[in-house]
Amino acid sequence: MTGLRILIADDHDVVRHGLVALIESQRGWEVCGQAENGQVAVDKAKELNPDVAILDIGMPVLNGLEATRQILRDNPRVAVLILTIMDAERVVQAARDVGARGYLLKSEAARVMIGAVKALQYGNTLFTARVAELFQSGYLENERDAKKRKTIVPTFGVREQAVLQLVAKGQSNRKVAEALGMSPRTVDSHRTNIMRKLGAHSVVGIILYALRNGIMPPTFEKSS
Repeated sequence: MTGLRILIADDHDVVRHGLVALIESQRGWEVCGQAENGQVAVDKAKELNPDVAILDIGMPVLNGLEATRQILRDNPRVAVLILTIMDAERVVQAARDVGARGYLLKSEAARVMIGAVKALQYGNTLFTARVAELFQSGYLENERDAKKRKTIVPTFGVREQAVLQLVAKGQSNRKVAEALGMSPRTVDSHRTNIMRKLGAHSVVGIILYALRNGIMPPTFEKSS
């Protein structure tokens, strides 16, 4: 098998190290770089020119979707595989929209990661069986089905998704503006639009949406 250079980005050290061990168990595969947040992933992808980038969707600074968009803007040849804890429909569609070639649940990673990377290596796409079921049922692409549901799932632009994730993590408008390179006024505008789309009246509504849709995994503080 030909050599393969892979970039791995996840803000959880244990997950990242586990992925590194799994990838490097394959002859000819090399983890050329690691990143703990989306911005570092973008920078390293530009520097290292990997064949495949495995990105957690719920990273700080830039989430996996925004990082994917920027990586592929700089180098469309990179095959991006998105990792997440949930198969939320709109998140899967967003991953496709920004150009990800695969979407994999973390609960399945240990079992199917090698096959997923091989699929991307040979120019194929990879979505989990559960995600495939969603597509076959028409949930992701049939707007008429969406109208039949009791809850209408809002659609967010890539920049709105990045703001949503950071706001859900408790970042102030100023911190979000610094992280995303935009003005506080623009962040406030995105935040207002997000809350309007969600029908939320406080940040709590944004946090609940992010958790329920796999955009931001729950975080537990270590006791001192």
